[in-house]
Amino acid sequence: MDPGQDAVPDLVQQFVVYFYRHIRERNLQEIYTMYDNSWNKLSDRYFKTSPWPRAESVMHLAEDDHIFVLLYKEMWFRHLDAKGRPTLAQRAESWQNYCNVFDIVINSDLNILLPNAWLWDMIDEFVYQFQSFCQYRAKLQNKKPEEIETLKGNTGVWSAVKVLEYLQKMVDKSGIKEKLAQRGDAFLIETEGYTAQTSASNVLPVLGYMAMIGQLKMHTIFGDYYGGLKAIGSLNLKDSNSFLGKITGCHIATHYHAGFCFMMMKQYADAVQVLNSGLVYVARVKQYLSRSAGYDQILQKMEQMYALLAISVSLCPSATSLLEETVQTNSNEKHREKINRMTRNYDVTAFDDLFTYGCPKFITPAPPSYEDTSRNFHQDAFKCQQKLFLKHVQQDPRLPALRQYLKLYTSISLQKLAGMMDLPVAELEVLLLGLKSKNFVKGYTGLGGADKAGGVSGDVQFDLDVDSETGDTMVSVTEVRVEKQSSDFFLRHIQKMDAISKELSVQVAAQTAAH
Repeated sequence: MDPGQDAVPDLVQQFVVYFYRHIRERNLQEIYTMYDNSWNKLSDRYFKTSPWPRAESVMHLAEDDHIFVLLYKEMWFRHLDAKGRPTLAQRAESWQNYCNVFDIVINSDLNILLPNAWLWDMIDEFVYQFQSFCQYRAKLQNKKPEEIETLKGNTGVWSAVKVLEYLQKMVDKSGIKEKLAQRGDAFLIETEGYTAQTSASNVLPVLGYMAMIGQLKMHTIFGDYYGGLKAIGSLNLKDSNSFLGKITGCHIATHYHAGFCFMMMKQYADAVQVLNSGLVYVARVKQYLSRSAGYDQILQKMEQMYALLAISVSLCPSATSLLEETVQTNSNEKHREKINRMTRNYDVTAFDDLFTYGCPKFITPAPPSYEDTSRNFHQDAFKCQQKLFLKHVQQDPRLPALRQYLKLYTSISLQKLAGMMDLPVAELEVLLLGLKSKNFVKGYTGLGGADKAGGVSGDVQFDLDVDSETGDTMVSVTEVRVEKQSSDFFLRHIQKMDAISKELSVQVAAQTAAH
């Protein structure tokens, strides 16, 4: 492209000059301010409907610095992708730019410092653009023959194998898993990943950390839920004071995708714990983010998490005892009617509606058959996952009735319960095992009460015993009620009261001064 084709406004030229200077001088505070604030303001003022000036038009303002140009392009393509529909050539160019950036990170000794929020956005956008490309590639209807031929000849562009390979290389090169195994994320929390007092760079260690979440997202949209959870096995999902909690978007994305993986693996209690932890975090920080550029996406992700929580609680009512009071209240306000329909009679329509709204955008990593251009394939992966989920839901429509019968007894013979349910004894045993499995916590690092395998408190728990006198098999039922801790409730309301008191004091002082 002609370097002079873009007219660069004076303010934008000043932005590039100072942005480059701050990156060169490792001035993190100014870098973050310009990245998170100035870039968005200039985008709204000059580039609401058009892309930023091409890198060729501004690189002379940054002394043709190769690293800066790559970073500028990363932001340029992200803005382009958010504002419009990039062409196939632009998608390929963005892919090559990411390859160049990550090759330097992996193979060179960088001495720059970048804000953690930017490093997370880089990984998040890398996975998102891959996902977007797969969706675009699968829509074959109305594509021109030359586009089809270009896609056929560029199978390496946004290849699933190469995307996963880059993420794994960053994890391995950074040695992040070994460091987390030794000290947890304390070494990152101490400095938030920054090493401003040394010549070292924070880019590789933090990108390695973020790459694990990138792997989680990749495996989730593939439908490989075990692989997704395995990728983040070193992370603490419960502690909001961990390094994960320092970057809002990263924290929310991790809990959303991990919660979805647990739900699809039928570990509903684990899903509830992860989603609950994520929603508590969102409630705490969202008031500070109302003016941020990604506020709408945060709210949308929160609503999706509530949809997944409603499904998980409906399939495992005992997990309600794991919810914070505010999360449970909000969930009931949003989805009370659907939760009742799902809990009482396994209403498939309610499950389908919430799943469709709450699930991520699944993709098929392999290219479609370019020989058949009569239809689009971008919904095939979603329909497959939707079918599997609804099939599981419809397998046990009698579980709500069984749960209600068990609540009526402390002990009942298997034979008698089978008669009440109008089922053969062997079939009832299978149904009982199905109910127990839904209340089972497999155990996962960083989930508090789920550190060891076992059941969830609340609802009904039962065991099968043989009566020593009659020899009959008995179902022994125990209904456990959890006494919730009240400290958080009172602390929260004390803080609200303090805030109200301070506000009233300010108003009274203002009125007094006016008189």
